[in-house]
Amino acid sequence: MSEWEDNTDKCIEACIGRRIVSIALVNDVLTLDFECGSSLVLEDKGQSCCEHRHMSTDDDINYYSGSTLLAIRLEDGPEAVDDGYIEVHEQQFLHVQTSKGFITVVNHNEHNGYYGGFCIRASVAGKPVL
Repeated sequence: MSEWEDNTDKCIEACIGRRIVSIALVNDVLTLDFECGSSLVLEDKGQSCCEHRHMSTDDDINYYSGSTLLAIRLEDGPEAVDDGYIEVHEQQFLHVQTSKGFITVVNHNEHNGYYGGFCIRASVAGKPVL
């Protein structure tokens, strides 16, 4: 399982217990905006040459607006089967636990087998919470 990078753990800890006013997954960045005016930004910063990284979710993330952030954790997922174009399709789940339940975002990394892994990082934007 990948470990959090940089100050990610501190950023997440500072946001636990905060009320979420909106959530967005745009351009492979998950952003949680809080009532206090700050935002928690989560993204995969591990891009290497010849990889294609992206984030996806099947969840209705708008449903979780108004909930409280309880926890965030990573879980390694399975490698997808070679489709003839890419050699390796790694997946890692980003579980966001709220008072309304879980949001699961899948981090994807498609590559030729030479590169790989994930580097999920969090930062806080807007009004400081640290």
